[in-house]
Amino acid sequence: MDYLPLFLEVRDRPCLLVGGGDIALRKARLLNDAGAHIQLVSPEIHPDLKVLIESGFHAYRQKVFEASDLNGVCLVIAATDDPVVNSEVAAQAKEKNLFVNVVDDAESGNAVMPSIVDRSPVMVAFSTGGKAPVLARMLRQQLESILPAGYGRLAELAGQFRSKVAGKFSHINDRRYFWERVLTGHAAEKAISGDVEAAQRLMEEELAKSEPVSTGEVYLVGGGPGDPDLLTFKALRLMQQADVVLHDRLVSEQVLSLCRRDADYIYVGKKRDRHARPQEEINQLLVDLAKEGKRVLRLKGGDPFIFGRGGEEIDTLAEENIPFQVVPGITAASGCASYAGIPLTHRDHAQSVRFVTGHLKDDSYNLNWHEMVDPSQTLVFYMGLMGLSRICEELHKHGRSLDTPIALIEKGTTQKQRVFTGTLENISQIVEGNTVKAPTLIIVGSVVQLHHKLKWFNPDNAWCSQVSYCIPFALSLSK
Repeated sequence: MDYLPLFLEVRDRPCLLVGGGDIALRKARLLNDAGAHIQLVSPEIHPDLKVLIESGFHAYRQKVFEASDLNGVCLVIAATDDPVVNSEVAAQAKEKNLFVNVVDDAESGNAVMPSIVDRSPVMVAFSTGGKAPVLARMLRQQLESILPAGYGRLAELAGQFRSKVAGKFSHINDRRYFWERVLTGHAAEKAISGDVEAAQRLMEEELAKSEPVSTGEVYLVGGGPGDPDLLTFKALRLMQQADVVLHDRLVSEQVLSLCRRDADYIYVGKKRDRHARPQEEINQLLVDLAKEGKRVLRLKGGDPFIFGRGGEEIDTLAEENIPFQVVPGITAASGCASYAGIPLTHRDHAQSVRFVTGHLKDDSYNLNWHEMVDPSQTLVFYMGLMGLSRICEELHKHGRSLDTPIALIEKGTTQKQRVFTGTLENISQIVEGNTVKAPTLIIVGSVVQLHHKLKWFNPDNAWCSQVSYCIPFALSLSK
């Protein structure tokens, strides 16, 4: 992060505002709403700004900025229409280790003022770091439309019952489960709509009938091939409420970062011939954590039921009577092929597609090769990079032509995606010359010929479209 996002409590504290025009007026209104003691310095002052300053516990000094104006203040905002003056204010403030916001010049200061959606006491603030103010305004418009105005009443209701809930539930997980349930239930609806008395009554009823949770639940979730935009809404919701996250090697960092920040993370990834934990131990760990009353997220790359051993894991859960949910994800074949511009089926090329694991449970290659020779069938090999030469040899041995097109998609759907195409005859040499690494998906069939015409994804221009929910001030600690 370029900035550390946090909220500042400036009520009754002196904050220096340099500038007296329209820009300063906008900043003064924000400071005034936050209860700050504004110390305004400017040779001239906007009439509306003068009214605001005189109506509150504020001070105005009609003069040019001097370094001594910084004494005793906790925050500085440079809001003049003169870049030279703003830069001087910023330089002097940073020499005194003060945080300073420079309007329309994030580089000069070390704090940026974000766009704000105010549902007090609920505040949502976000920033583009000064790089794209129009984008920030667009995001604010979207959030204004989806956050009900009554969220402030809901927060007030939760505050009224916070001590009662803490008194009934001694374990933090039980308190969290209670709040997550009631904040999406009938009591919340009443509070948002303005019927506060009904909301309070329903909260009392919910608290009276609620009991601590004795057994948790397991969420088996497919994290997709890497791009976080490919997650389902349900996957994201469960990722945000899990207490413990067991994640695989194939789960991308961008996807993993969307899980609840204060959850416990346990890495259980596997590489060829090197497992962080044996599968049987993973199965038992899911059972043990759920019996502790925790909600456990088992996050897998791709889809958990396609070469992901998801069936083995929930089989153990079923035997132990542990509640579980399964959320499918976009499997690597679909995601990587789509991002490489290779349709797995096409009326002129392939009428069927077969998914094949590159190695079996005992690392053997006991596959039905004779069923894979039909040229109208697309083959997709998962985890087959180490056995690529053997795969090409067996396909040719059983009838596939050496000029059959083949594609390798390395780290598909991510900014590190690379696509290599060739034939069964020369693909091994191409791999050796380009140091291809796992995870890599293999696609065999004439549909591969469409890659150069249909490719659309440019990893160099890819970006992660996660909205960063920041705060009324984002502070840089590196300047």
